[in-house]
Amino acid sequence: MGELSKLPNIGKTVEEQLNQVGINTAEELKSIGAKEAWLRIQEIDESACIHRLMALEGAIEGVKKTMLPDEVKADLKEFYQQNKKMP
Repeated sequence: MGELSKLPNIGKTVEEQLNQVGINTAEELKSIGAKEAWLRIQEIDESACIHRLMALEGAIEGVKKTMLPDEVKADLKEFYQQNKKMP
């Protein structure tokens, strides 16, 4: 496993997905942002859920996803609702 899996909330599978969509370092993830990273992952994995989006944001912020502020969670939920793909 590489650099991304050292971040909170990022395991081997999510790291592999990030690599597949061209995100290979923590710096790249931070500059792209959780929302754009999640949209890219959703293109290759339609099962990408709200928890993955929050995990990405937590990784950027350096905290577990459960520790994100409520307003950040609310913003991410709204983004997810507007952007999730319907089966």
